[in-house]
Amino acid sequence: MSNEVADEEQRRELKALQAALAAEHAAVYGYGVVGGRIGQDRRAEAKAAYDAHRARRDALVREVRDLGGRPVAAAAAYALPFPVVDSAAAVRLAGELEDRVAGVYSDVVRAAGDERRATAAGALREAAVRAVRWRGESVAFPGLAERAATASAAGSASTTPAP
Repeated sequence: MSNEVADEEQRRELKALQAALAAEHAAVYGYGVVGGRIGQDRRAEAKAAYDAHRARRDALVREVRDLGGRPVAAAAAYALPFPVVDSAAAVRLAGELEDRVAGVYSDVVRAAGDERRATAAGALREAAVRAVRWRGESVAFPGLAERAATASAAGSASTTPAP
């Protein structure tokens, strides 16, 4: 493989990893909101998801650096897709966060090499499972439907820094 092709593949992979990192930053923020509104019966589940996203975020920071990139920083705040005023809205937000993270990891699966592809597929699967747990229903191809829905939008609401 020529150096030009390898460089282009690395740029694509780095771009996808940066997008995943940005999504994880947003998910960590979002789960902070979820944790403030979620009912006691699901608080442990929200905490476990928060911890999982923090761990993924930290791993992505290392991966971006390993590829020679400068990890994208978290925004001070993120716009939420809807008001989160009670436990039901917090559950809905958690499902939305997981859908969006799954969508971004589907991009990493397409862009990454073998080892990172497997890790990204695992992250996509984990997000899809959490989304099902929050929502109570699944989709046929997690990550793909979400990407099609957000591809036409200028930006993802949960990953858009607040003005």
